Amino acid sequence: MLLVYTHKITPRLRYTFKHLCTRILGIPVSFTTTVEEFIAHDSIKMSYSKQPLSNEVFVRSHELLFEQGLSDLDINVQNWDDTKGFFSTGDKSTLPFDIFAASFYLLSRYEEYLPHVKDNYGRFLASESIAFKNDFLHQPVVDIWAYKLKRVLEEKFEGFHFPKKTYKVQPVIDVPRAFYFRKKGLIRTLGGVFNDVIRFRLRRLYQRTLVLSGFKRDPHDTFKWIINKQKTVNFKFVVLFLIGDYSTYDKNISVNKKEFVSLIKSVADYCKVGLKASYFALDDISVLKKEKKKMEAIVNYELQASRHSYSKLNLPKSYRHLVELEIREDYTMGYIKELGFRAGTCTPFLFYDLDYEVQTPLQIHSFHCLDAALLKHQSQLDKKEAIQRIIDQVKQVNGTFTPIFHNYSFSDDMLWKGYRELFTMILESANEN
Repeated sequence: MLLVYTHKITPRLRYTFKHLCTRILGIPVSFTTTVEEFIAHDSIKMSYSKQPLSNEVFVRSHELLFEQGLSDLDINVQNWDDTKGFFSTGDKSTLPFDIFAASFYLLSRYEEYLPHVKDNYGRFLASESIAFKNDFLHQPVVDIWAYKLKRVLEEKFEGFHFPKKTYKVQPVIDVPRAFYFRKKGLIRTLGGVFNDVIRFRLRRLYQRTLVLSGFKRDPHDTFKWIINKQKTVNFKFVVLFLIGDYSTYDKNISVNKKEFVSLIKSVADYCKVGLKASYFALDDISVLKKEKKKMEAIVNYELQASRHSYSKLNLPKSYRHLVELEIREDYTMGYIKELGFRAGTCTPFLFYDLDYEVQTPLQIHSFHCLDAALLKHQSQLDKKEAIQRIIDQVKQVNGTFTPIFHNYSFSDDMLWKGYRELFTMILESANEN
């Protein structure tokens, strides 16, 4: 157990140290404000305060972990070996930066509470982030910093052995619309046919006719392939279905369709099924609660995982609703147009509510790659290289790689050509040394 001496024990301090030391490095951590207890501890230990006690491993603390609420922070990002760092500490500190305060800033999404420019859907843009502006979005810096601390502790305490951790993959499949042509109802189907005719989309009209007459599989119905892929690996896919009401933003299949319900049940036999919350469930907890109950009635187990439509988050409101409804996992945190690490980590972490200054039980699985973000790369080789760069970064810190694909990105549509191969490449990375 790592013992940390500090002048004040706060919720922020506990939260941050437990993520870096326990979730990333695998060692339990405890805290003391008593010098005698710290001196008497005969195992691994460090101090986190303004001044060192003696010649121990010491990190000079920034004020951030001892404050409450938001403040105007002066952040100066600097180079640190092959990565970046901020909140510099001075000469006496073992590490040149306060990695704990910097990690809290990224994990709590402190910057998303501050005034910023949003896109048309009200989303926080990658270009607004400190990581993008300072060119470290492509690195899981929180995990990298934790491993820098590990090396310092290993040098100081040679007899202490850290537990081994391995690289993992957590694939997420987002299903906003299970079928493209089928099960739409008469009015929507006729509207689609009319649209094809007046816009001279003859190829789509022909495809629609073949699908509706039963001569061809619906282009978005890729679930047989998904289940067959699930059978080849020993970790579960997370498949998130949209079952909310039809709206301007959500063009899904009605949950009253028996075939749609049967599809969800069949996927749940092999994968971990969760909820893709509808656009209006984002701000209305009563709508979210209704969708949660519907999904639980279909799969016959308590809902654990969710993700919001359009990858939209309103912090802290969105996450408070999930906490209130006892939904334990969220897969919304990430950027739709950029690959990288929105929260600076590739290790699942708990949501910290900055307004209430409390750690919540909601586990955030920040995604690092969205299928649509790869479309800016023209060739298949470029897409593979972009994914491989992220995989390599995650492997260096034995983290968890979380990619998000959609059911339609495994279709035969030319836009998504080669995406089955990309997904297979990601799955196979879990078996590589």
